[in-house]
Amino acid sequence: MQETINGNASVIEGLEALCTEDDAVQHSTDSFGNAFHWFRLGTPRMLQEAAAIMNNAGARLCMTTAYNRRQLSEPMQEVCYHFELDGVIYNMTVTLNGEWPTVPSITPLFANADWHEREMMELYGIQVTGHPNPTRLFLDEELDAGILNEAVPLSIMMNGACTTDLWERILKDKDKERHS
Repeated sequence: MQETINGNASVIEGLEALCTEDDAVQHSTDSFGNAFHWFRLGTPRMLQEAAAIMNNAGARLCMTTAYNRRQLSEPMQEVCYHFELDGVIYNMTVTLNGEWPTVPSITPLFANADWHEREMMELYGIQVTGHPNPTRLFLDEELDAGILNEAVPLSIMMNGACTTDLWERILKDKDKERHS
């Protein structure tokens, strides 16, 4: 096992207990000496327990990251929750697939998770169970949940192609489906 660097030992120990794979825990520092801990949780169900550990320690949720991965031809999504505690970053990743297609809400523990989770539901079509307010933030209700995930590759969005033309194309495709 790697030497544990900067961080709350009881938090690290508690999170490590939720990681079931041999290589599910990584510790690193960047060139400025900032510490980062990465935990791949065994199942999405373990997320609430991991979030409770972070909440009890006084951590703050900084952001979440949702992204697509493919293993063979099976669609798969991952969600990473990024927390900060005493200047150290703790990252918890869960994999969503056919066996575990949803992630539980951590909004009851971290109020700022509300927008993060609603954004995942709206833009990526990720199901967040137990969310207290699963309404949309940005997109028109007529658009399918996760439409951006299907219609716009991340590489195109990152290159600044998210323009009026793009929205017109999405709405045009939606209109075609309605009239088919």
